[in-house]
Amino acid sequence: MEDLLESLHWLGHDCFRLDTNQGAIYFDPFELGEGPQACLVLASHDHFDHCVAEDVAKIKGPDTVIVTEKDCAAKLEGDVRVVSPGDKLEVNGIGVKAVPAYNTDKDFHPKGNKWLGFVVTVNGVSIYHAGDTDHIPEMTDLKPDIALLPVSGTYVMTADQAAEAARAIKPGLAIPMHYGAIVGDASDAERFAQLLEGDVPVRILQKG
Repeated sequence: MEDLLESLHWLGHDCFRLDTNQGAIYFDPFELGEGPQACLVLASHDHFDHCVAEDVAKIKGPDTVIVTEKDCAAKLEGDVRVVSPGDKLEVNGIGVKAVPAYNTDKDFHPKGNKWLGFVVTVNGVSIYHAGDTDHIPEMTDLKPDIALLPVSGTYVMTADQAAEAARAIKPGLAIPMHYGAIVGDASDAERFAQLLEGDVPVRILQKG
C-alpha cells in the first residue's frame, strides 16, 4: 500500500491523480494544471466542481476512458462509459466499482440522482473515492484499503460525521478531501485526523 500511496496525489478539493503502470487515473478533475495524460477518468456527478469538460480535455488522450453517471456523461466527449451504483467494469486491468453517494440530511445530492462514489482496485489495493456524500449505510460493506472521504460539511459530511463513517468503513488508511476550495479548510482535515487518532490511521496529503 505504501508504494501506491507514493503515487497518489491530491490536486485539491475532490480531485486526485493516481499514477499507475497502466497510466494516470484522475478522480473528479477540477482546476487542473499540467499533468500526465489519463488512462482513466472517474467523475462522480455533474456539479461544476466535479465534472468539468475543460479540465477533462486537458488530460484526455485518444485512449482515455471516462467512467461517470448519465448527467456528467452528457457534457463529455470520447470513450464515455455510463454507470450506476452497483455496476462493475475493468479498464486496462483496473477494477472499477460504482457505489452510491448521496445526502441524508440535505438536498444537494439526492439519492434518486444515482450519483457516484468509486472503488478502484490497482495491483490488489483498493481505493474508495466517496464522491459528494454523507455517511450512508452502503459504506459499511466496502472495506477498502484506502478511503478518500469528504470532511468540509455544508454539501457533504462534516469532519465529525466523516470520522464516524471512517470507523464504520474501517479502511487501512483514511485521507480527507473536499476542503480548501468552495467550502472547508485545513482545520476540517486536522479535526478529522484528531477524532480518529487511535482508531483509524489518517494521512493528510499536501496539495500538489
